[in-house]
Amino acid sequence: MTAASHTSPDSPPTPSPPSPPVIAILADEPTDDLRRKDGGSAQDAHGGDRDDDVARGLAGVDPLVVRPRRSAVAVCVVLAVMLIAAAGGVWWMAVRTAEGQAFEDMVWQYLPSTVFDPLRVAALPFARSLTVIALTVAMGSVAVIVAIVRRRWRLVGQVVALAALCYAATWLKPVLPRPMLIHTVSRQANSAPSGHTMMAAAAAMVLLIAVPRAWRAVTAVVAVAVSCAVGLSVMVQQWHRPVDVVMSILLAAAMALIVLAFTRRSGMDAPGDRASSPSIQIVGSVLVTAGFMAVVYGAYVVWQIFPGLGISAQWTRSGAVAASQILVCGSASLACGIVLVMRQIVACPLTRLGVIGAPPAPPSR
Repeated sequence: MTAASHTSPDSPPTPSPPSPPVIAILADEPTDDLRRKDGGSAQDAHGGDRDDDVARGLAGVDPLVVRPRRSAVAVCVVLAVMLIAAAGGVWWMAVRTAEGQAFEDMVWQYLPSTVFDPLRVAALPFARSLTVIALTVAMGSVAVIVAIVRRRWRLVGQVVALAALCYAATWLKPVLPRPMLIHTVSRQANSAPSGHTMMAAAAAMVLLIAVPRAWRAVTAVVAVAVSCAVGLSVMVQQWHRPVDVVMSILLAAAMALIVLAFTRRSGMDAPGDRASSPSIQIVGSVLVTAGFMAVVYGAYVVWQIFPGLGISAQWTRSGAVAASQILVCGSASLACGIVLVMRQIVACPLTRLGVIGAPPAPPSR
């Protein structure tokens, strides 16, 4: 007698074991041995419905493969607008008010003789235009070569677009005149933004965007150092005033964020190389926090000496010189830190696994 003859017709059917979960991460076609949840054959009468379910659900490409998260793009745009607004605000305070012109004139006169010695040594090699131009060309060329070697063709376009936007920002010089509200010793010809600082900051941002994940933290530190060195050198050489330098750094970072908002496909990291980066988390947090605190402290110093700026009081000189150096270095740290963090976010969007694809669901029993 067979085993089937001992089975009561009223007994419930033996439940079939659950099918193993199928994870379709980057699959373009459904697998041939995929079985329906109800235990039916892959060739049953409902095969068409099964194929549609697979195509819509399991075999669809993860959208994070081809684009960043929409929230990351929105944050890039918002931060870019904030940096542009900050650049316009500091320009207005320094150029369109008598106290601001007095502050900058003090820095222009007394910074060369009272600058912090380590900063003077760091800025000395960048006191020549030829050095700044050569450094800019070198960093920009390395960025393009790295993007081409990595075969990130959209990234090459982003690098070129960032360079073009930063170059266009230098056209603000004739549009932003410097009216003479008070008698100043400094010359009125050269105004914001600083072309040398813009070139150096833009080249540093371009390199930061182009390098792979392992080099982003180191490149961000280099970008801060280069931006500070060039910015302080043009102030020590009396080529530019503090607002010219700060405005250039903020605009370069804003242009970089606008370019990052258009990151897609080959402008991102390869799906298999995406992972979180402790070095970027640490360096980005330090740069953003230190930069923000430096900017706040520099603004506090300016607020403390503000009553004496209107009469160009002698006791405000040391405060003005110190505040200008703090604001330049703080702006560079804050700007490069923001670009570093947002570059990682748009280039390497992570799911719950830290890679492409959702984690497998556990069996019901």
